[in-house]
Amino acid sequence: MVVLGIILLIIGFLTGIAILWTIGIVLLVIGAVLWLLGAVGHAVGGRRHYW
Repeated sequence: MVVLGIILLIIGFLTGIAILWTIGIVLLVIGAVLWLLGAVGHAVGGRRHYW
């Protein structure tokens, strides 16, 4: 999810499409939060690590 967010940010920035930029930021933030929760040991979606 983090990688997809970064890809969308880059594509949105290069093409000037604002919705891709916005979706990229949202995916990046959600991915970072899930990664952080999984790293500290909280179960995310019934799993120890969300990936």
